[in-house]
Amino acid sequence: MSDLAAELTAFMTRYEQATNTHDINRVAPLIDADAVYWFSDGSHRGLSEIMEAIERTFAAIQDEVYEVRDLEWVVLATDHAVCRYRFFWTGVVDGRPRSGEGRGTNVLVKRKAGWKMRHEHLSS
Repeated sequence: MSDLAAELTAFMTRYEQATNTHDINRVAPLIDADAVYWFSDGSHRGLSEIMEAIERTFAAIQDEVYEVRDLEWVVLATDHAVCRYRFFWTGVVDGRPRSGEGRGTNVLVKRKAGWKMRHEHLSS
C-alpha cells in the first residue's frame, strides 16, 4: 500500500470511529463545508444539512455500530481521492435489534487542515 493510500485509509478509519461515537462534534470536523451527501432518504448539501441528517440517524438508531469493509481506492491524487466500499451497521430501532448493509462511494479533498469528506453516496 502506498503512503498516500495508507494516509487516506487512516482518515477513513478516523471517520468510521468518529461516526461510532455518535458525537456530531467529532464527525463534523472531518466533513468539508461544501460537501454533498446522498443517502437513501435524500440528498443533503452543506455541512449544516449533513449534520442534521446524521443527527437524525443517531437519534433513530440506538447503540449503532457502523463498519466499513472492502475499502478500495479508485482515484489517488495529492489533493483528492475517491474510494468505494461496503458498509454494515447494527443497532436498536424502536426497541428492536436491527442491521443493514450497503455500498458507499466517497470523494475526499485535501485542505489546509487535512483531508475532508467532500461527497458521500450511501445506498442499501
